Amino acid sequence: MDSLTQVALGAAVGYAVLGSKVGGKAAVWGAVLGTLPDLDVFLPYTGEVEAFTYHRGFSHSLFVHLLASPFITWLILKLHTRDQQYRKQWFCLVFLSLSTHAILDSLTVYGTQLMWPLTEYPFAVSNMFIIDPMYTLPLLLGIAFVLFPKVKSTTARRMNFLGLALSSVYICWSLIAKVAIEHKLEIALSNRDIQANVYISTPAPLTTMLWRIVVMSDGHYYEGYASVFDAPKDITLDAYQTYPELLNGIQDEWGVKRLQWFTRGFYSVRQKEQKVVLSDLRMGVECSYVFNFVVGEKTMSGIQVSDFEKVTERPDLSKVGRIWDRIWDPSVSLASSLAANDCEENNNSLLKTTL
Repeated sequence: MDSLTQVALGAAVGYAVLGSKVGGKAAVWGAVLGTLPDLDVFLPYTGEVEAFTYHRGFSHSLFVHLLASPFITWLILKLHTRDQQYRKQWFCLVFLSLSTHAILDSLTVYGTQLMWPLTEYPFAVSNMFIIDPMYTLPLLLGIAFVLFPKVKSTTARRMNFLGLALSSVYICWSLIAKVAIEHKLEIALSNRDIQANVYISTPAPLTTMLWRIVVMSDGHYYEGYASVFDAPKDITLDAYQTYPELLNGIQDEWGVKRLQWFTRGFYSVRQKEQKVVLSDLRMGVECSYVFNFVVGEKTMSGIQVSDFEKVTERPDLSKVGRIWDRIWDPSVSLASSLAANDCEENNNSLLKTTL
């Protein structure tokens, strides 16, 4: 999730655990600890694939949080020597502030290695978009009461608890919506005789009322949208080609296998001029994917492994304003205007970023 949400969640959790004993500094420490796991982005990874697939790794492990919490608690109590009698509560604050960060991240589509080092499996429930005001605002409201000096402590605690409760209810709603959307999708796939190897549903930006869908099939994939108000016949599915045969000869390279594993099979392979680009289909939209890697290069002797450079596709923001319309009207199209032309204009801009 975004940094503001993690700060708000950490502060709310911290105050809920120890606010009645130590006041506002519980919220401050919760906010600090709520951002700590994401500092792994500053680590000097050896390559782009490593940075992509090791993010949300050990720093998001519940085991690491459990082991680190006593030391962090010790450091905090060195600063707040008068709070020694609350040592157990400080430990709970530290562990819960860290672990709720990781658990919340695991609800997005990216992937979070909660059980590292036992397994590197990237848990990704994909029932929350990375930024969702409906989740964040109740937390911020509760913390606002905590920080406002003229609010009684009992009122602050109640409002903070209410914020946590409302945000938790919203997560439950998103899970229910996801189950309903996927049930409709299965009916739609059956009615249209689409053979799906695997599919995934993720919330559209800033809402859980509309969901983006990716369906992997042999030789191609489908991208579409489904509103909570859609009937199965209303679900839009647009087909696009992928060319996995371009990986022949480099399929055993660590970077290729790592990307295939981390994307959980939701990737496309295309040739852009002489470059073979693997794109993560889970994040972004057709012609504007967030994570794309040059995994190979076409030469006279065939496909040769490349340096796995990360390239960026220019985001198409022209459809963002239509998301609200698509919730209510299935005839509204969110497909990129470049998709019909094989993203030709975007391909050129993508390649320029590698020069």
